[in-house]
Amino acid sequence: MSTHAPNESRVISLRPQAPSPGSGGAAGAPRRPVGGPQPRAPREPLWRDLIGDVLRRERLAQERTLKDVSEAARISMPYLSEVERGRKEASSEVLAAAAQALGLSLADLLLLAGDELARHARSRLVRGRTSPTSPTAQYDGFCLAA
Repeated sequence: MSTHAPNESRVISLRPQAPSPGSGGAAGAPRRPVGGPQPRAPREPLWRDLIGDVLRRERLAQERTLKDVSEAARISMPYLSEVERGRKEASSEVLAAAAQALGLSLADLLLLAGDELARHARSRLVRGRTSPTSPTAQYDGFCLAA
């Protein structure tokens, strides 16, 4: 049986909630050292950001306009722009059309994005942010532990 009123929606946040000022945080929650804020580990890039970066980089390398590529791919120019900026999660059909308009296969596009993700994982490993036994450190298409 539900504990909330029938006409109320229940929102479950996927992000950790910051304690409200003066609340002292949640009971049993670890407290920060008094020495100041701890540096945050850089976030892993989102797949849509990586794909968008690759599409934009390839388009600019070919010295083509957004309009030219969007017409060749039969994708609206504003939508392609949103995909390039990582604002939209494009379908595989849209990604394949954009890649083909740039002379790439879908596999080429995904491999280039995967290379970017691997480069990011290696840079985290070098900076000491990722332990050598973590999945990101072990696999980037090749085994880093070898």
